[in-house]
Amino acid sequence: MLELYDGALDVPAILARWYAEEATSNYGAYIPFIGTVREEDGIEGLSFDIYEPILESWFAAWQQRAKEAGAIVKMAHSRGDVMLHESSYIAAVFSPKRRVALEMIEKFVEDFKASAPIWKYDLKNGQRIYAEDRSTPISGSGLLKG
Repeated sequence: MLELYDGALDVPAILARWYAEEATSNYGAYIPFIGTVREEDGIEGLSFDIYEPILESWFAAWQQRAKEAGAIVKMAHSRGDVMLHESSYIAAVFSPKRRVALEMIEKFVEDFKASAPIWKYDLKNGQRIYAEDRSTPISGSGLLKG
């Protein structure tokens, strides 16, 4: 399940809903990861642009990978502005076994950082500035790299 939201994520509501959706699925492990905007370099927040068709394809490949391991993966991400100490990213893995969930959440989050078509901008002094020094170009992305 891939969910995109405008603005900051409602972490308690999303996690509670995901938990309720899988409460009777017989998964022994539920491991969420929550990304929060932190203070650095005087930013007021971050802003995100997403190329949704590529993100959907990337996520579908991860869903298949999770299915092959007997697990499921869920993700929510923000579009637009997210201020300091608010969440822009949630990922979760549900699995019958904790080791599968632990390993998969780490790989998923790292691959997301390296491969997802999401561009990050600093919000600073009322301006939206491309965060090139903290962005990871997507291999083979050509014009989409930033």
